[in-house]
Amino acid sequence: MTSDLTLTVQETGRGTLHKLTGDQVAALVAVPDLVRLSPTSSGLWTVRGNQRVGTVRLRTRSGDAIHLHLRPKLGIRDLLFLLSYSSTDPWRPEPVTAATTDDLLPALADLLARTARRTLESGVLHGYREVEEDLPLIRGSIRATAQLRRTGLPLPISVRYDDHTPDIPENRILLAALHLAAYLPGVPQPTRLTLRHLADRLPGVRRLHPGESLPVWTPTRLNARYSQALRLAELLLTGRSIQQEGGAPIVADGFLLDLPRVFERFLTMTLSAATARHGIRCAPQDAHPLDKAGRTSVRPDLVLYRQGRPVSVVDAKYTSLEGKASREHLYQLLAYCTALGITHGHLVYAATTPGTAPIDHVIRRSSVTITAHALNLNEPPAGLLAQIDALAVRTATAPEE
Repeated sequence: MTSDLTLTVQETGRGTLHKLTGDQVAALVAVPDLVRLSPTSSGLWTVRGNQRVGTVRLRTRSGDAIHLHLRPKLGIRDLLFLLSYSSTDPWRPEPVTAATTDDLLPALADLLARTARRTLESGVLHGYREVEEDLPLIRGSIRATAQLRRTGLPLPISVRYDDHTPDIPENRILLAALHLAAYLPGVPQPTRLTLRHLADRLPGVRRLHPGESLPVWTPTRLNARYSQALRLAELLLTGRSIQQEGGAPIVADGFLLDLPRVFERFLTMTLSAATARHGIRCAPQDAHPLDKAGRTSVRPDLVLYRQGRPVSVVDAKYTSLEGKASREHLYQLLAYCTALGITHGHLVYAATTPGTAPIDHVIRRSSVTITAHALNLNEPPAGLLAQIDALAVRTATAPEE
């Protein structure tokens, strides 16, 4: 007899108490950084979030299932806006329906279904694909080298031709996401049925094999109507990978997002666009030597350049600014500024309440000033982007040496 367990955990906070078996604990720790577990004197376990959100289904060694729902501290609408900057071509998310505003995965699945339905209403996109095969007749051009290797009968003929087909990268990505979203735990049954119906509208499209890399597609005028559906599809497909510790015989599937990376990507995309209006170029993850011999390097989230010279550095911190920047974060930015030879660095924290003004930390016996900023992520999109514009002004006008 199996005993399934359902856990709902906020991404941050004190956590909740649960009675867990040894197999359940082993399954939860088999996925690195999934949650944080700590035992209590009463025999219960405290389960805390670890800045990840999504829905994960784990199967223990004994066959029991654990349904883990990791809830974000942000509203789903606000989180979807951050996720819309997960690619180099940001898309504008549609409003989510009331039935799916409490959980991220149902909201994304519903949004994919509605976006894919609108995309496919205009018909399935076709494209030309070069095909090489052996046929009993001539089609396209003959592959002379392959044909001359033949001995005996001249048939079949080795040919190469362009095939007008729906089996193109755009449709493969969309089909893979539709199948995945229809299978993942936590998706409502009506949404599942819609996703399967939409997948049936892509006949002749080859499904991706498990572990196969996503096909590469290039935005063009011809596939513009697919763009938003493909951005959503890629988001779901890249969030499906749940890594486990080596050798752990635990079955795990679901959808999981690392929110510090989401926040860093959002800040990189929006701040790069905003500072460009001030003549600043932002370079994400730009490596610079820390010591003179170059044995150790630093890699800030963003280095800001004016006319080829670094003028400032920015690091994203997906945590609250509690009155002042943490000592470790200040040490980190001081090292960045020293290595880059600049006098101003910026820490950008993720806040959920308004009213926190930037805080300057002037470092003693140094020319370096580190400013801590708090972005209120609960602001509507226009308000959040206005905060980014104000941050761009502060970083772009940082003093130069």
